[in-house]
Amino acid sequence: KVIAYVAGKNCKQFVNTLFEYGADKVVLYENDGLQYLNDEIFSEIYQLMIKNHKPEIVLTAATAYGRAVAPRVAVMLRTGLTADCTELEIDIEKRELKQTRPAFGGNIMATIVCPNHRPQMATVRAKVMKKIEPRSGIQGELIIENYNFSDFQSGMKVLRSEYDTSSKVNITEADIIVAGGRGMNSPDSFKMLEELANLLNGAVGASRAAVDAGWIDYSHQVGQTGKTVQPKIYIACGISGAIQHLAGMKSSDYIIAINKDKNAPIFSVADIGIVGDVFEIIPELIKNLKK
Repeated sequence: KVIAYVAGKNCKQFVNTLFEYGADKVVLYENDGLQYLNDEIFSEIYQLMIKNHKPEIVLTAATAYGRAVAPRVAVMLRTGLTADCTELEIDIEKRELKQTRPAFGGNIMATIVCPNHRPQMATVRAKVMKKIEPRSGIQGELIIENYNFSDFQSGMKVLRSEYDTSSKVNITEADIIVAGGRGMNSPDSFKMLEELANLLNGAVGASRAAVDAGWIDYSHQVGQTGKTVQPKIYIACGISGAIQHLAGMKSSDYIIAINKDKNAPIFSVADIGIVGDVFEIIPELIKNLKK
């Protein structure tokens, strides 16, 4: 059975959507006191829900907020937590969740199990997996639970909540991404990628090497320490394809890689691999697209 858990203010509107996306049951905590994201209160309610319903596996979105709440809950329940998983598999016989994520600085992929404690907990980034098609009109069991906030004293108080409007880039929503890496050599080279992205109505991405070099802002970074993306087309320019970068873009529908090194790891995931100089190929591509 799949249980979807939702807590907040005015969140009953999401219940039918959760059923359509595969939930057998939805556990709903709806309260005006949950208007703001308070780690302490949400962690308390989350662990109570888990104790009440005793799931064997608990999955949480690896958003900035999920990463704050899930570890607190794991500590409360005295169980393990595998963060930022890139792949999940269930061993039916052992009833174990196999949780795969990069380890040792991204040099290997480790598969982790939690054989002695329950629940088995993992956080997973958005767009690591393909979204299923919803089944319209499907219904399940709705369980409404309440929590007496007077029993819980939080050491935290949210004064107000504001949206961050400093970044205009949201590469996670782009259908086409043109990404540059160390092979772009300078910040000026990213103007070329931006021109190509504009012609394709896409966005500009980057590897960690390019961001660390100061060639482009962190909001463009794709990879284990950046954003996970799943565009229809991902064009990797001068990116070697370190395992941390692949973790953030390998689920793209179609990958085009341009690199001078024919042995670059990026070619192992590419649908089209072009061995050549990005400073010759990209201008030709721009010229032809303008025609």
